[in-house]
Amino acid sequence: ARFSGAPVPTSEVINRGIFAEGFGCLLDGLVGTGNGTTSYSENISALAITRVGSRGVIIAAACWLILLGLIAKIGAFFATIPTAIVGGLWLGLFGLIAAVGLSNLQFVDLNSQRNLFVLGFGLFSGLSIPAWVNSLDPAHPLRVPIISTVFSTGMAVGLLFSVILDNIIPSDWENDERGIKKFGIKLWDFSYYVWLRDLPRFIATWPFDAVARARAS
Repeated sequence: ARFSGAPVPTSEVINRGIFAEGFGCLLDGLVGTGNGTTSYSENISALAITRVGSRGVIIAAACWLILLGLIAKIGAFFATIPTAIVGGLWLGLFGLIAAVGLSNLQFVDLNSQRNLFVLGFGLFSGLSIPAWVNSLDPAHPLRVPIISTVFSTGMAVGLLFSVILDNIIPSDWENDERGIKKFGIKLWDFSYYVWLRDLPRFIATWPFDAVARARAS
């Protein structure tokens, strides 16, 4: 949204996006493709480079790709592109994706020990845990497909630990330590704005509250 000049997406927009992805996966299953679909992060680089975020352009490009995919000669032409050129494109593409992710830290208080801990733990776990999982013997109990798939992917591991820590470690909400307000989320845009503020306290007190409620009943 920031690269295309669009406002911060509301909860309704996010819900529609999730619904569209789920519906696309449903259609994939109906036609027998055997794999789901998702919105690729490479589109972030395309938006940053072209500055075009129009859905009409995306639909037109998708139609062109479908038509070109039906022509074998076009596919053969793209297959002849040297690996070095593809590698150069990927350097720019994924480098920009990483830079876009890091740019979100501009809203966060990086002088906060809490935020530095969450950031450092997420980055280092994303680098170290996949290497450890991949080094395990194939017969190891942790090498079951779902665990091996998730924890051998650096981005998934880093995201998982960062999200968990960021939501269970209390923060200074009044001074916007987490950067929620600076990012552009407003109370009237997101119904879970207060929920974000109170989640760490809820997680910390829920077991005791549950016991108290059980005794009271």
